[in-house]
Amino acid sequence: MAKKNLFTRRQTLFFWSSMFVSISVLTSKNALEPRQIYPLNKNFVASGNMSLGKRALIKGLLYGAAVNKDSLSANPQLVASVAKECAIIVSEWELKWNFLRPTSTSFDFMPADWLADFARTHGLLFRGHTLVWHEAMPKWFLKTINSKNAKQLLLEHITTVVKHYAGNIHSWDVVNEAINLQDRRSDGLRKTPWLQFIGRDYIEIAFRAAAEADPKAMLVYNDYGLEYDTPEHEAKRKAVLNLLKNLKSKGTPIHALGIQSHLSGNETRFNSQKFQKFLSEIANLDLKILITEIDVKDKNLPVDLKVRDRIVAATYEDYLSVVLDEPAVIAVLTWGLSDRYTWLSEYQPRRDGAKVRPLPLDANFKRKLAWNAIARAFDNAPYR
Repeated sequence: MAKKNLFTRRQTLFFWSSMFVSISVLTSKNALEPRQIYPLNKNFVASGNMSLGKRALIKGLLYGAAVNKDSLSANPQLVASVAKECAIIVSEWELKWNFLRPTSTSFDFMPADWLADFARTHGLLFRGHTLVWHEAMPKWFLKTINSKNAKQLLLEHITTVVKHYAGNIHSWDVVNEAINLQDRRSDGLRKTPWLQFIGRDYIEIAFRAAAEADPKAMLVYNDYGLEYDTPEHEAKRKAVLNLLKNLKSKGTPIHALGIQSHLSGNETRFNSQKFQKFLSEIANLDLKILITEIDVKDKNLPVDLKVRDRIVAATYEDYLSVVLDEPAVIAVLTWGLSDRYTWLSEYQPRRDGAKVRPLPLDANFKRKLAWNAIARAFDNAPYR
């Protein structure tokens, strides 16, 4: 399919599904079936039964998912699904400060070590998320940090954690979400304690410390809100690009950009040409690109699963078809694998009380149309 037509299909699908909802409300007794409004026979056929991980590897890509110890240790079905579908996993919680740092002078590696062992046992690569972030911080942090100890605190944390996993980590999200244009700084940086007490060089300091602690790990800057053709996303793309250019100009050991890609099923403002240009600009900085946290929010989509699942699937396929055309893209990770375990159940629930369905597998670990859509995107991607 020609790239210029990619989003026309989903815009049409969403328009008619929205019409279905409106007509259903107005004609309660004789409500039209979805198939009477839109041909719902598109089934996103994916050839064969090969896992997402294997399909991706054939093209020189990595597919994986975010996982956590509690869910894996409690559910053998999730274990089997992750082992079958993934080639790489990323820690959802266990490598964030509030898990690793019970006190300012101690580290608790047990939960993260469990995940590292899980990855090793099942032959999976392991990603680290995240070394520097303004959220998920322990209660002691704000009471302790000041201009005298901030740099040492940052260096000690990064050095200790990265050395602990040296040789066993595919990539680290070294700095996460450092751009926030609402803070109205000329450089676009988010006002965080790290910025306040260290200055804008805290980002470069973090990457250099991580590289020294593990010279073989891929070091990633990770952020969200970059995908759509809106003034906000356009401005953020520019700010992220400027940040990366600045880091590269200083010889900072940064290897990749992580694009979170928390997509919205009802959002149609996607410009494939503009986004391809952004990806190309990143690649021209000699950086790889990882899609680090992709899922599709369905909170504003119709409750009807025939419609909703097709819009979610189309969102995945349309977006990934554009993204995977860029050779610098080397990995796609969904933020979770099964709808049973998704952060969106809590943070982006549906108003009608229906269960959210943003991921490749349903709550019973069955493959959905979203799985098919991702499989098709991998199958159609060029070889790396």
